Amino acid sequence: MIDQFVYVVLFIVLIVVVSKYMSKKPATPQLPANYPDLLQQHVSYYRLLPPIEKKYFEAKMNYFLQHTRIEGVGTTVDDLDRVLVAASAVIPIFAFPDWHYYNLTDVLLYKDTFNEEFHMEGAGRATLGMVGEGAMQNTMILSKPSLYAGFDIHSHKSQTGIHEFVHLLDKSDGATDGLPENLIGKEYALPWLKLMHKTMAQMRHGKTDINIYGATNEAEFLAVTAEYFFKSPEELKHKHPELFELLQQIFHQDPAHPSGK
Repeated sequence: MIDQFVYVVLFIVLIVVVSKYMSKKPATPQLPANYPDLLQQHVSYYRLLPPIEKKYFEAKMNYFLQHTRIEGVGTTVDDLDRVLVAASAVIPIFAFPDWHYYNLTDVLLYKDTFNEEFHMEGAGRATLGMVGEGAMQNTMILSKPSLYAGFDIHSHKSQTGIHEFVHLLDKSDGATDGLPENLIGKEYALPWLKLMHKTMAQMRHGKTDINIYGATNEAEFLAVTAEYFFKSPEELKHKHPELFELLQQIFHQDPAHPSGK
């Protein structure tokens, strides 16, 4: 009788210990203490956020950094590099709490521009960033100088980091076609397509200030106008109000007034 009682007690203790052990999850590494300061110094989008949304931004950035490798090619990777890559990733998806880049595992940071064969020497080195295909699937390549230039508020409207992450968003529905069906409401799809083709025609005739590269195809139009939307929102809103309004519907935010997200 006593032996049975002891066995029952031991069994209960074992169940409790195992349950506690199984319920324990590895603690998520915290964002390095200096990263918020780096964001404040270098990312104007972050500076405009109210304190509670800055914490949310940091949490999304931390998740990205825990699930994405950032490696240098011909260069080292420091804290500011990581902050700017992660900020480029978070800004377009800031209004989507459950969105993660499931189609990205690695970001390669090149010391300079590169060509289509990923070489940094020789001719044709005009590429600033690229989302990989084939053997490079789930990999993004960014030129380090271009990444930094994108966060310089005194530079032109180019924002290479955001450009490439918007390509990933566009690609997430299975087609890189300038119509991010996972983001845009069905009621806005047709107006977006009509405005896109109208604006691309204007771009080809030099009748707009939007980077002509956006007229290459629909995917590049989305990425280029997203650069403009996030880097110079007030200017875009003034010069292209209809385009600004539809980009708001796609990204569910107004970067000109982020406290209103």
